[in-house]
Order: sequence, then C-alpha cells, then structure tokens
Amino acid sequence: MEEFHNILRSSLLVAQFLAALVGTFYFFRLKNSYWKWFAIYLVFIFIQEFFWRNRSSFFGVPMKGYYIYFGTVLEWIFFYWLYALKSLKKKRLFLVCSLIYLITIGIAILSSKDINQVSGLSLNVGTIILTLLVVLEFIKQIKNDDILRFRENKMFYINIAMVLFYLGSYPFHVYAKELYNEHKTIYDVYFTYFLISNCIMYLLFTASFIWGKMES
Repeated sequence: MEEFHNILRSSLLVAQFLAALVGTFYFFRLKNSYWKWFAIYLVFIFIQEFFWRNRSSFFGVPMKGYYIYFGTVLEWIFFYWLYALKSLKKKRLFLVCSLIYLITIGIAILSSKDINQVSGLSLNVGTIILTLLVVLEFIKQIKNDDILRFRENKMFYINIAMVLFYLGSYPFHVYAKELYNEHKTIYDVYFTYFLISNCIMYLLFTASFIWGKMES
C-alpha cells in the first residue's frame, strides 16, 4: 500500500504541474479577467509543492510551520475571494469569511504552542466556511440557467473539485490519528481516497480552463 501511495503522490505532483501548465497557456487569454489570478494561483501551488516535496525545513523554517502560517492561509483566502467576492459578488461575505478565519487562526497561534492544534483548527474553520460557500454556489447555479450550461461554467468544475477533495476528505483529517492507531486498514483506504481526490481536483481545475468560458 505504501508503494501505491508513493505513486499517487507522484501523480498528484504531475496533476498540479498539468494544471499550472494549462493555466499558464490560457493566462494571456484571461489577462483582462479575474480568472488570470486562478492561473497564477495554480502556478504558485505547483512551485510550493515541488519545493517542499523532499524538504522538511528551509533555513530553520519547518515545512508544517510554513503551511500553517502562510501556504494554507493563502489557499483558504484565495478560495473565499473566488467564491464570495468574484462568483457570488458579495464583498461583505468575503470580508466576513476571511476575518472569521484569520481571527480564529490568530487567536489559536497566540494561545497554543501546539502546531498540530493550530493546524487542526485551521482545517476545521477553513472547511466549514468553504462548505457554506460551496452550498451558496450550487444554489446560485441551480437558480438560473448556469446549470444547463455546466460544461461551460468554470465554477461548476471548481465546485465539484471542492466537494470531492476538501469536503470529501474532511472526516479523514478529523479522525486520521484515531484511524491510524486503531483501524489502519480504514486509514489506508481513506488516505488513498485523499490522494486520488486531490489528483482529480487538479484535473478538474485543468478542465475549467479548457472547457469553461471566461464569462462564467
């Protein structure tokens, strides 16, 4: 199983590279649209993942610390921006979601020395907020003709990706330690899902550039 997981980890990096490559290819077509930032985001994610692939620290900064204090924060805020501000066009919702997340994580960082607790809280709060935005986005698509043109809707691909990976793997993150210690077989199966859904997420991001319309 470990060998299979290593193959999936390598496949994930390939999927991230493909998404970044396709995003770069479409960048100039999207340069007058906010979707150009999605392309830049995917390039950043690939560089970040490639950089930390075989490193546990860099100039004294541990990998986990980097993700908790910067990498993961950037990912959550970017998706709040994409969903709330750009797709749903609700500036106040974006500000509220971002502030709730940042204030919660800020308090956790100041009050706890356990990096794992901060990481867990970041995941819990980030996923709960994202779930709300995903539901609102689905409601938006259902209420108008977007659902009939789902193949051309960039947010349709991104929404499905969020459901499969972030929401689908959320229970795994919550109970990972317990599953690993008491139900290793279930842990291995769920970890496999985590890796596969992560790969599919980036393939869906890639599809959003190829089939999605800039106006969506």
